[in-house]
Amino acid sequence: MKVAILSGSVYGTAEEVARHAASLLQAAGFETLLANRANLQDVQGFAPQAFLAITSTTGMGELPDNLVPLYSEIRDVLPGAWRGLPGAVIGLGDSCYGDTYCGGGEQLRELFAELGLDEVQPMLRLDASETVTPETDAEPWLAEFIARLRG
Repeated sequence: MKVAILSGSVYGTAEEVARHAASLLQAAGFETLLANRANLQDVQGFAPQAFLAITSTTGMGELPDNLVPLYSEIRDVLPGAWRGLPGAVIGLGDSCYGDTYCGGGEQLRELFAELGLDEVQPMLRLDASETVTPETDAEPWLAEFIARLRG
């Protein structure tokens, strides 16, 4: 199965989590596309069969700048071929920010819903106030994600 990993990061933490997720998925036999600077054509050319989004949150709950162009392209086109595909989101944030905590992840969950993706498990929220190793903290959730993709 081909898994497209959409990644948005400001300081590199979400990108580290995405790279770690890609290596775990590959070790489990999945083919991955790590789309941290990809455009819609790159993602469509990969012909994904599942999606994983991993993003930090900036400003007032927004997506990082490196993910905004792809997010906007997907939102403008809403590729119908992706309807019904499995997907899930890992959001990174800091709970000190209250209402905007993991807002980037929530935006991607909303986009996945608009696309008609099947959210196969609840969003993982990684709190910068509580973790110093988010890639390790994501491993149990990623193991469950892999199990759900295998069906």
